[in-house]
Amino acid sequence: MAEVTRVPLQPVSRNSLIMLFLGILIGALIAGGAAWWMARPGSVDVEETQAGTGGNPKEGDVVFVSYVGKLDDGTEFDRSQPTPWPIPGIMPEGTPMQLDGVVPGFKEAILQMQKGGKYTVTIPADKAYGAMPPPGSPIPPNADLTFEIELLDFMPLADAEAKFLQLQAAMAQQQAAPEGGAAPAPAPAPAPAPAE
Repeated sequence: MAEVTRVPLQPVSRNSLIMLFLGILIGALIAGGAAWWMARPGSVDVEETQAGTGGNPKEGDVVFVSYVGKLDDGTEFDRSQPTPWPIPGIMPEGTPMQLDGVVPGFKEAILQMQKGGKYTVTIPADKAYGAMPPPGSPIPPNADLTFEIELLDFMPLADAEAKFLQLQAAMAQQQAAPEGGAAPAPAPAPAPAPAE
């Protein structure tokens, strides 16, 4: 039988072990950070193009906006329409939207805006419609969206509901009035009966 040559193992120094463990720890932190960076939700980008004034809308508010929505290639998929309020002065101008009823990225952007301001907002797909855009919509799955938004006004939901009721009452009153817009004239008193 052949004899195996024995090579004595040198003991590993304590500093070498510490360096090895530090290297493993740093590598794990870098890999974890990279995995988090790749998996994190996209962030909404809000660029102010014209400064607004005053406070910001709050959760649950109703906002009145003018907006244009576009895809990455510039295709327009939505645009607010002027709201022809039948009686001016009661409701603010703009399309009313309840913040609890919009996509998360739109809401996140609006909460950063001020009344009268104009903004360009980029919403990543995961904060828009993701893989499930509305049926029949021109928005493809996983599309990032860009909006040009003007925040015309905002108010708490209770105030908006009160204004809508006020608008309905004013419309009902307007419809009840005759063409001239004046209140109906009182009926004439009956003529006295002829004496016999």
